[in-house]
Amino acid sequence: MSLFDHIKKAQDNEQEFIEIKPEVANAGENSQAESTLASGSESLVKTLGPEKTVLAAKQFSVGIDLGTTHCVLSYVEITNNDEGEYPQQVMAIPQLTSLGVVEDSLQLPSFLYQAHEAELVEGSTALPWTKKPDYLVGEIARSMGSKAPIRLVSSAKSWLCHAGVDCKAPILPADAPEEVERVSPFQATTAYLQHIRDAWQNIHPEAPLEHQDLVITVPASFDPAARELTVEAARAVGLGQAILLEEPQAALYSWIEKSHGDWRKQATSGDIILVIDVGGGTTDLSLIAVTENDGNLELTRVAVGNHILLGGDNMDLALAYTVKAKLENEGKRLEPWQLQALTHSCRDAKEKIFTDSTLDAIPLVVANRGSSLMSGNLRTELTREEVNKVLVEGFLPLVAVSDRPLSRTRTGLRATGLPYAQDAAITRHLAAFLSKQQNATDEFKEIKLPDHATFLHPTAVLFNGGVLKAEALGSRLMAVINSWLLAEQAPQARLLAGADLDLAVARGAAYYGVVRKGKGVRIKGGTAAAYYVSIESAMPAVPGMAPNIVALCIAPFGMEEGTKEELPNDEFGLVVGEPVRFRFFASTMRRDDKVGTRLDYWTEDELSELDEIDITLPEDGRKAGEVVPVHLSAAVSEVGTLELQAISQKDEGCWNIEFDVRAGE
Repeated sequence: MSLFDHIKKAQDNEQEFIEIKPEVANAGENSQAESTLASGSESLVKTLGPEKTVLAAKQFSVGIDLGTTHCVLSYVEITNNDEGEYPQQVMAIPQLTSLGVVEDSLQLPSFLYQAHEAELVEGSTALPWTKKPDYLVGEIARSMGSKAPIRLVSSAKSWLCHAGVDCKAPILPADAPEEVERVSPFQATTAYLQHIRDAWQNIHPEAPLEHQDLVITVPASFDPAARELTVEAARAVGLGQAILLEEPQAALYSWIEKSHGDWRKQATSGDIILVIDVGGGTTDLSLIAVTENDGNLELTRVAVGNHILLGGDNMDLALAYTVKAKLENEGKRLEPWQLQALTHSCRDAKEKIFTDSTLDAIPLVVANRGSSLMSGNLRTELTREEVNKVLVEGFLPLVAVSDRPLSRTRTGLRATGLPYAQDAAITRHLAAFLSKQQNATDEFKEIKLPDHATFLHPTAVLFNGGVLKAEALGSRLMAVINSWLLAEQAPQARLLAGADLDLAVARGAAYYGVVRKGKGVRIKGGTAAAYYVSIESAMPAVPGMAPNIVALCIAPFGMEEGTKEELPNDEFGLVVGEPVRFRFFASTMRRDDKVGTRLDYWTEDELSELDEIDITLPEDGRKAGEVVPVHLSAAVSEVGTLELQAISQKDEGCWNIEFDVRAGE
């Protein structure tokens, strides 16, 4: 029997894998089988040793939600599926829940714990695939970190998008003393992916993850550098085939998949779907237009919001400060380390209150250092009334659509940390987003706003993120949005039901792998912003005046993945062989700029500056400091990252200006 016959037999019998002899696998007449392997069957042949070759006949589309507070993996089998049905599964991820105890959970908490050697005993950290993992991640990290927060690494994903730090430098935990070993945000992200990859390999040894279709999700507001770092982390664990998908799009894909085709009854041409994703660390906003083409509904992502570091973590901290104030009124003072532990306790209490309507209060215990008796601990409680007042009124206040996020004057010196949003009111951030994107749908004839409109009117809302599982928060958010619509005599927006707020992003990412094979409706979008590079003008030196700059559009809004744009007729001078600085800008508002558009003036709202890139481009046989005539080209890669090239006008010289360069690298 030939290799091709083995493949057909495995497929016909729906076998996961079969053993075949090496001489069959290596036979020279297997060109037909090789063609099958490269196309329709997408099977895998691997040699395990000199005496055995395994034919793995199943192929999966895998989606990974690499979240700020949780990671989730979902998958769907895509081999030999002629019925068009792609049942999804969310993989239960084995992880340590306490020392020596391994349990399965649908979520892997995005935490890493730097344990002291005295905390561990031999074999207590063993996992099914390794006796001693490099890092403690998941539930064990969150649990141990709640007792010793100075050793806990969290929010690594948010640090990846922090332009003010070197994301590959060991800076986490940010407030840890010198004796605690630190890791970089990049290392932490890689550690989560490593755990997920090893867990998959342990459960699916016949289908290595590096050979599956893989989609990893990122916030829609992630800048090109953060996207590139995410891809690089995947490459570091052997998952170089991964592509990226924006989380709000993934959430909508999941809603479509779960509807089993009924989504067309809930969405109609002319709809504007507002996706509100409030997770543990960020609030992500996207707008998706529903239009019609030859009788078929089409979906187009038309706008994304800014990267807002505001989410469940802020809410937990707000509750902790509320409890802290209550204790201090009783004459009990908390140390900083106690506040960190209290924050974790408030998170657990908040979730219990929101999920159990019979609970009016949750008791809290704050440990005291050096106390050997339970009586030495501080005792208090968190009430439902406090939760509602702090979270509903504090984070989702009733505001007008004309209100804007509050800004305060910052102090000249501040501790190193994440650039959190200054205003905790999510509703004010949402009002600013909808107002800013008022003209986002002008290109669609099916969508017309009334002349008196002051903001883009959503007709449907899709929630995502664990925070919005709380009915009190979701109801308030819909009430605020509909109050804005009613004030402008617009129909109220409807809430799209059926979303799984914890698992939707991973499920949608796996479904996107099916969509990419032409098996479902695809959301069109491309780049979420237009991108510009600064060009310094040639002018005589003037005392006290820097040379003028113009912003040159190198990638227009909505530029599709896998496409390239060139500026062959524009010549620029590229400095090689010495340190230079590149400045980049992005705009979510300027939708009509084409490649080559030059701006010599812009408002703060129109363009936002990205992190600068300091780099020394190779001389390639030229003199240091030489100015080389070049033309530019920009490409959006298949994984959604932006690449800029400078190409010599005189020879074949070519320089890449990478977007993953961070300060200090």
